Amino acid sequence: MSVTNIGEYNAAHGSEAIGLRNLKAVHWNLEAPRLYEEALARGEGRLARGGAFVATTGTHTGRSPKDKFVVRDAATENEIWWDNNGAITPEQFDTLYADFVAHAEGRELFAQDLRGGADPSHGVNARVFSEFAWHSLFIRNLLIRPDRATLARYVPELTIIDLPSFQADPPRHGCRSKTVIAIDFARKLVLIGGSAYAGEMKKSVFTYLNYRLPEAGVMPMHCSANAALDEAGDSALFFGLSGTGKTTLSNDSSRQLLGDDEHGWSEDGIFNFEGGCYAKTIRLSRNAEPEIYATTERFGTVMENVVIDPETRIPDFDDASLTENTRCAYPLDFIANASATGRAAHPKNIVMLTCDAFGVMPPIARLTGAEAMYHFLSGYTAKVAGTERGLTAPEATFSTCFGAPFMPRHPSVYGNLLRDLIAHHAVDCWLVNTGWTGGGVGTGRRMPIRVTRRLLTAALDGSLAHAAFRRDPHFGFQVPVAVPGVETELLSPIETWTNKAAFHETATRLVTMFQENFKRFAAHVDADVRAAEPVRAAAA
Repeated sequence: MSVTNIGEYNAAHGSEAIGLRNLKAVHWNLEAPRLYEEALARGEGRLARGGAFVATTGTHTGRSPKDKFVVRDAATENEIWWDNNGAITPEQFDTLYADFVAHAEGRELFAQDLRGGADPSHGVNARVFSEFAWHSLFIRNLLIRPDRATLARYVPELTIIDLPSFQADPPRHGCRSKTVIAIDFARKLVLIGGSAYAGEMKKSVFTYLNYRLPEAGVMPMHCSANAALDEAGDSALFFGLSGTGKTTLSNDSSRQLLGDDEHGWSEDGIFNFEGGCYAKTIRLSRNAEPEIYATTERFGTVMENVVIDPETRIPDFDDASLTENTRCAYPLDFIANASATGRAAHPKNIVMLTCDAFGVMPPIARLTGAEAMYHFLSGYTAKVAGTERGLTAPEATFSTCFGAPFMPRHPSVYGNLLRDLIAHHAVDCWLVNTGWTGGGVGTGRRMPIRVTRRLLTAALDGSLAHAAFRRDPHFGFQVPVAVPGVETELLSPIETWTNKAAFHETATRLVTMFQENFKRFAAHVDADVRAAEPVRAAAA
């Protein structure tokens, strides 16, 4: 539905309730074909061979976490983790909001009424106004799309106004640059300006749910999830930062995919927050990831910053000239084995993925509840040399809860929720290294994907829990001694290193990094979680 009579629009949809006025037009809940037409007519992007829409995002080819702010008021003062979240005053937000409304006057906007959260008891109706037609298509792909009957009685709870052409004024708005992502939890309102990176919209919904759901005892999680195909439908969660294999490893043809990025865990089980997937495409291979690759050849998929041939319009997924963070966004039903409901039973297994570029962590380890909380709060992975300007050697990265930029509350809130759920449902927890073995980057080799998949299969079918285990001398967790189909030496990382002294030196350096990072959480956790620290195990 496209509304050109703004009076009719205000009466029907209540735009005046959020202050929008004097708009030239509002294009309401357009589906993919109409959004393609509008985006192409406005020169917002191009078509790739196969029918995907390709857009570039200019200066911002990723999120801007330092430009994200939360209104600091009486309600949030003692609830927000301010060490991790920028703050603005209610007055600064009011000024920013007034300037957003003024900037929108006379413009055409695209609006989508969508849902974040497949559980009807735990989620949010998110109304998204966007300046670009392709942004409207993107967010329509990524969130849950209500049917027409639901839309007829739809009531928005969260409103997002996305205006990439808006330029913030730091002295006036209390922000850092011309880019701003500001959220007022009391008014349930998000303002995004100065960035064309579409992922800011999706992550704003995630941030809102990360704030609201713990109050109801629901655990919001930055993880992918799948479930068994049998009647029990036992599910598994895969926590991990970008590049650790979260999307790839959860996409298993022998299991049902719930989603690749954001989920909740309630008293009834787990549920997807989204209705689509947002997959990285850099060096995407038809052979290695056929399901994801196939989505890039479909009408309806949005590709961000993917270079395409100007004549043939064939994507070059190896071209990182615009960014390493090339992406595709597509509806979940583009994946053949995707869940139709986005819901599943309580998990039997939790997998925490790390890409250890130092090559000292085993390919899999079993974690106790305390160890799982420790590694969840640590959120360790490693950046690899060459992926960022100036990075010449592997660099340890600790992103608490495997998603620090989206965590408005203190990490201990999420860690305690997760620990209680693990204990209550007797969940098996695993730490999986998808990084290097036999040495670090440049010396060792990447952990074979067949080994990772074999170990995950054994973990998820329950057989690995009955294996013999040894205690890792550096990290303290339990490592299987032998697994059918996996070379024994891979399970003992030191055996894959030629220089044993270098292995111990590197491992000691990494556990010291863990220790230094965890100092900020030590006062917020119980003694058994502190005792799970790797350096303590090394000293035992």
